[in-house]
Amino acid sequence: MAKRLGIYVHIPFCASKCAYCDFNSFAGSERLMPKYHNALLKHFRESRQVLQEYYADTVYFGGGTPSYYGARRLADLFNALKREALIFRNAEVTLEANPDSVHLRDLTLLWAEGFNRISLGAQTANEDLLKLIGRRHTWKQTVLAVKTAREAGFSNISLDLIYGLPTQTEADWAETLDRAIGLGPQHISCYGLKLEPGTPMYASYNRSALLPDDDAQADMYLYAVETLERAGYAQYEISNFAKPGFPSRHNLKYWLLRDYIGFGAGAASCAGGVRYKYVPGLRQYISGVQNDHTILEEQERIGLLDQSAEYIMLGLRTVRGISGKEYFRRYRSDFSPLEEELEEYRVKGWAVREDERWHFTPAGFLLSNLLIGRLLDLRGEQRRRDETPWMEQTEESFYLHGELPEGDEVFFHPQEA
Repeated sequence: MAKRLGIYVHIPFCASKCAYCDFNSFAGSERLMPKYHNALLKHFRESRQVLQEYYADTVYFGGGTPSYYGARRLADLFNALKREALIFRNAEVTLEANPDSVHLRDLTLLWAEGFNRISLGAQTANEDLLKLIGRRHTWKQTVLAVKTAREAGFSNISLDLIYGLPTQTEADWAETLDRAIGLGPQHISCYGLKLEPGTPMYASYNRSALLPDDDAQADMYLYAVETLERAGYAQYEISNFAKPGFPSRHNLKYWLLRDYIGFGAGAASCAGGVRYKYVPGLRQYISGVQNDHTILEEQERIGLLDQSAEYIMLGLRTVRGISGKEYFRRYRSDFSPLEEELEEYRVKGWAVREDERWHFTPAGFLLSNLLIGRLLDLRGEQRRRDETPWMEQTEESFYLHGELPEGDEVFFHPQEA
């Protein structure tokens, strides 16, 4: 059995900061790009021993705005990873991009180097709303970006959309979905706006009557689920929808508790039962890597108790859901109290059971935080009553997935980099 790995590379640079964004990203820091680049390359080299313990089947360049970082730098980073890690030739390699920073020459270069998936931050088709939330692009640029990606060779294209924006009506949202579907992407993500403290939009719109109320946002969400399903996009996670064969393999690693290793300022990792995160500051990360100082901001070993909680929390974000048999096999704990609660959810239309697996309905996804919280409370109560110590993890580690293909030809070779 082969240990599979997802690799995440954080590119925190942006041309400008969107009004709703609280991600670890920086505008006006272009002068630090060369130093950050060298720090990433050094970090890759120093991580070779760990990386070679796995076989990487997904690589994700996120941000920030990776497309703003420059195609040659991105290609250089990916080629460096090919030297240090065992990356399958058929790995899913994703680039996040903003429509205003997509160019045919750049995407053609990246496609030739092995990038094969692009995620575009479209957000909305309403030009006024794009300006309101601080986006630099127009919908016309989104249309052109999709066309350019296809011309460069990409056949796995994702669009990110946001609902619940200030002044946004259900008609606006319906038009955005219709125009997005019309572009024929393989994947669509629909995120409800969440105002984060410290952002310009929080200062301007927190508790504002211009925001769609909870009922309106719920209607937008349910409309998206129904509309995308009719258009052939199956929901596989609360916010994500894909044509057959095109779920994000990398993001599924997070939701299915599989191993991933991150690089870059603020990047998180979870591998071998250990979760850790790097310092978020650009200069702090660069200085730490180059001067061999610690760049860890936090680190913890995840015990079986925590793993079982994450299995519930993250598994119920997906349509794959959770299984009593799987829960007992991995954590040696009684699932029946949880199943009784899930049965109540089923009666109320919030959950369904299919082939021994439980997952939420669209109505259940709307209440998922509350419903999952109740399940975790039940798990905690059960744990306190249980006098039997948790058994060690079974030999069939759930971090192991699939047989290795035969032959070295399935990997990118270092000399190709």
